[in-house]
Amino acid sequence: MSNIRHSAARLAASNAFDVVLKNVDKNREKEVCKLIDLMEKYMSDEKLDVNYDRAREMVNNKDGALNKYINRVLDEVDPKVLKTLALNLGFESFLYGTKTIRKMRVKYDCNVPWLILMDPTSACNLHCTGCWAAEYGNKLNLTFEEMDNVVKQGKELGVYFYMFTGGEPLVRKADLIRLCEKHNDCAFLSFTNGTLVDQAFCDELKRIGNLYLAISLEGFSEVNDLRRGNGVFGKVMNAMDLLKQNGLVFGTSICYTSKNCEAVTSEEFVDLMIEKGCRYAMYFHYMPVGNDASLELLPSPEQRTYIKDRVREIRNMTTGKGIFTMDFQNDGEFVGGCIAGGRNYFHINANGDAEPCVFIHYSGANIRTHSLLEILKQPLFMAYHDNQPFNDNHLRPCPMLENPEILQKMVRETGAKSTDLQSPESAEHLCGKCEEYARKWKPCAEKLWEETEVKPKAYSNYKDHK
Repeated sequence: MSNIRHSAARLAASNAFDVVLKNVDKNREKEVCKLIDLMEKYMSDEKLDVNYDRAREMVNNKDGALNKYINRVLDEVDPKVLKTLALNLGFESFLYGTKTIRKMRVKYDCNVPWLILMDPTSACNLHCTGCWAAEYGNKLNLTFEEMDNVVKQGKELGVYFYMFTGGEPLVRKADLIRLCEKHNDCAFLSFTNGTLVDQAFCDELKRIGNLYLAISLEGFSEVNDLRRGNGVFGKVMNAMDLLKQNGLVFGTSICYTSKNCEAVTSEEFVDLMIEKGCRYAMYFHYMPVGNDASLELLPSPEQRTYIKDRVREIRNMTTGKGIFTMDFQNDGEFVGGCIAGGRNYFHINANGDAEPCVFIHYSGANIRTHSLLEILKQPLFMAYHDNQPFNDNHLRPCPMLENPEILQKMVRETGAKSTDLQSPESAEHLCGKCEEYARKWKPCAEKLWEETEVKPKAYSNYKDHK
């Protein structure tokens, strides 16, 4: 019976979106608001931090950033790709998936993620300076069958969103296309350096409709190519042009450091992303992972504060630039702190090791010997489950970067092992590199948190709030 209700609800969502596309040249605001009405009705029995009236108000504000963003998407994205995005990421993941995941968290008394990140391969066609993924070597791969099994198990738990990193995932583009095609009710996103994007790949992306890209950039050509190699920036620009011309959905992945934080949030850089057709920009705080990681690249407290404010300014849905920006270190207040350890996501590396976070290279389980549910119940993941949030100040969310004593304790008490096959790094060494940063950031974060108007969340998946 539940499968019948699920299918009927997806059909209703599909029909509603067909109406929006049919009336795309008429009253767009009215039709988009109908989708908001549908979401409000479907999720009426769930506690969500969504102000539906405010959302409708922003959609109808023709001078606002959200209205302009929606119009650009409707004008520029291929209709089939757009509909698939709405159904797979919108309906299956955000709506149906959220309902299912919440039930599973109660049923199994452990974290159940909203998305799973996995590395199809450790191989890469570039050799970027300081890339932590390269530490695994370039000969590790997940088979198609292993990735397929992860998605099969994930869907049973309500997980309909999967991301790929590496290495360079598009080294395995044929298998990724095959996986997306087989699981055509899921949404997939691949982080990529962008250099392997060509017209043939764009044709495949249009055909399947459910694989989206996040292209790595660290700034304009001089800074970007210094790390990634001569000519890479130009190849990325060409890839974006191809993707936009083909009506595909993509954005950027940006690691900000002490050296580039102003450049990657400048008006010129943001305008370039929008002009090229980027729909989102994911900002990641530099993490000193690896035995040879440079501490000089860690942002200062002043730089981190600047990034926090600037990213929010860019994404403001009324006065912003018209691109959706995320800052995974500074947006903790909107997601209740650390999202790793399966609370909202976890990472599977190219060796099959299940890690709580893409930056936390410790594990006690492998997909080749454990089911997803067994992974989520293994000691390190349960330590995350039992101890989150690691700090009530969500501007200090991470058990490594801002609370380095916590990760050391969890690794020690759970017996988790380093997953780095070439140069294993102890938790003490990793966290030791973060101690001075954490000490300097703490007073700044406390002052900012005191000034933050924190509203109680309608729902939290912490142990004490079940």
